[in-house]
Amino acid sequence: MNRDWVDKDFYQTLGVGKSSPPDEIKRAYRKLARLCHPDANPGDQTKAEKFKEISEAYSVLSDPERRKEYDDVRRLVDSGGYRHFPGAGSGGGPFGGQVNLEDLLGGMGGFGDLFGRTGRQTGERKGADLTAELRLTFEESLEGVTKSIAVKGPSSCRECRGTGARAGTHPEICLTCSGQGTTVQNQGFFSFSRPCPQCQGSGRTIKDLCPACRGTGARRLTRHVRVKVPPGVKDGGRIRIRGKGAPGRSGGPAGDLVVSVEVERHPLFERNGKNLNLVLPLTYAEATLGATLEVPTLNGPVKLRIPAGTPNGKTFRLRGRGAPAWKGKAGDLLVEARVEIPRRLSKQQRRLLQSLAELDRKDIRSHFEVQA
Repeated sequence: MNRDWVDKDFYQTLGVGKSSPPDEIKRAYRKLARLCHPDANPGDQTKAEKFKEISEAYSVLSDPERRKEYDDVRRLVDSGGYRHFPGAGSGGGPFGGQVNLEDLLGGMGGFGDLFGRTGRQTGERKGADLTAELRLTFEESLEGVTKSIAVKGPSSCRECRGTGARAGTHPEICLTCSGQGTTVQNQGFFSFSRPCPQCQGSGRTIKDLCPACRGTGARRLTRHVRVKVPPGVKDGGRIRIRGKGAPGRSGGPAGDLVVSVEVERHPLFERNGKNLNLVLPLTYAEATLGATLEVPTLNGPVKLRIPAGTPNGKTFRLRGRGAPAWKGKAGDLLVEARVEIPRRLSKQQRRLLQSLAELDRKDIRSHFEVQA
């Protein structure tokens, strides 16, 4: 969990409410991302920073587990945090003496990383998660594919290999915090660890900065990442690639790359789980007299027999002609018969239909005469 979560309101960043469903959060992110994307605003540093904030907020709120952790942290902060622990504000209490709040949180499950890492440890920090979008064709989403996508964002500096120090030199242990990355501040009954003001929480100091990254250990670059898309991925699905996000600080692990998948609509097929739906237009004559027609499938056309007297809306099932199987059997193709009513008729068609209508009316009249 990131220390910055304490001070950032990701819901406000995306302009959504705390109870907003995932679809609403996704729509808000896409809208803001289009407005603030660096490609659409070349040279605009303000928009670039805003885009980073939007991406960070979406990477947290789009992940159910991380969103829950973030909500827990915000509730703790909004409620005053330490005031709700027994003995808070008193001179002693059941804990006896002074208690470090980070030690308490570290044992609560999910709060251990609230201050970078649990307790008083080194300044190693995991890098932030990055987000990217991948557009797939309908067929690619069903069969699975491996694609290379361009990812713009922080990447480990090649000159210093992420250390932040000029090539040939190395960072040194911070003397202020003895390499811990934190200093302890006492606040009554509780003590709080805060980032060391000398090394900014890294636990190390750099005397000779890398000229390429100016000591940050990272540079903003465009790199290509190969994404293995599993068969059957759905529109709006997310693929997490471990270790392909922003580089960590002070030797910490890199964050993850979260890829949002957008699947193009197919002109004929609509996906329904493992099955595919297809609408088959029929003429009045084909529905009435019956016919054998060619029906498109993902693997080429197949013949389908339409029985005489097929009503509008009847569904035929072609087994094994749906979505390809990754595990188990393939889905089916569900073909819905839809009788098309012509909007324009030739003179000959009109005469024939009028003759047919007259015959139909005679059949109906004879039916009533028999009933009488």
